[in-house]
Amino acid sequence: MKRAMFGRTTTALLACIASAACSPPAAPEADKAQSPAAAAGWTRPPMIRSVQRTTDGLIFSGEAEPGARVVLRSESGPAHAAAADADGRFEIRMTSPAGDLLLRPETQVGQDAAPSPDRLLIIAGGRGPVAVLRAGGATRRLDAAPALGAVDSDGRMRLVSGEGAPGSAPIELQAGGETGQVTPDAAGRWSLVLPPAAGPDAIRVGGRDFVWPGDGPDGAAFSVERAGTGWRVNWSGPAGGRQSTWLPDPA
Repeated sequence: MKRAMFGRTTTALLACIASAACSPPAAPEADKAQSPAAAAGWTRPPMIRSVQRTTDGLIFSGEAEPGARVVLRSESGPAHAAAADADGRFEIRMTSPAGDLLLRPETQVGQDAAPSPDRLLIIAGGRGPVAVLRAGGATRRLDAAPALGAVDSDGRMRLVSGEGAPGSAPIELQAGGETGQVTPDAAGRWSLVLPPAAGPDAIRVGGRDFVWPGDGPDGAAFSVERAGTGWRVNWSGPAGGRQSTWLPDPA
């Protein structure tokens, strides 16, 4: 659940992200699986729900169009793909990357492709945070995150977010000398708009103190660096708009 913390509601949107990439022909299995949505002329992009670490790799699970081919595509390097079952569930297995990786999820049904506006972030080969960066919305952590899961900023506003138990009590948040409360939604997720700050800025969530280090340097299309007690990710929107996401370390 998202609302403005301070007097006036902030209307600025976070920068959207997108990247252009060519799509290979769909697998023959996907050609045979035509869901009602595909028959109607549209295909929904995949939704990544969870990650599981294994001894030598990562397994991503989620939902997509039943029978569709789900692809995780990077700007360079191999793509990773799997077919969704009759209920739309899929698992994509991949060897742990050597370093940091940003992937674009995509659904393919026949000759139709539906790129997701989200990006899948893997830091330090999966030893660091794993998260879904959301265009125009809050980052969703897939790893074990602290009370404050992420701070997204485009230089005009900040969006703080986290996740708790579904139906849990309102969470108290303090920042910039102000105090407010936010109530998790039915899935346990919450987000709250904060005004911009040059950083560093103290943020207290659920009784724990965090220090947001500020936005990253200008001009970085994609970079990952340690910043304070967390990781700062710098990435760009479709028109070159800069976005910064800070992912605090677990306790």
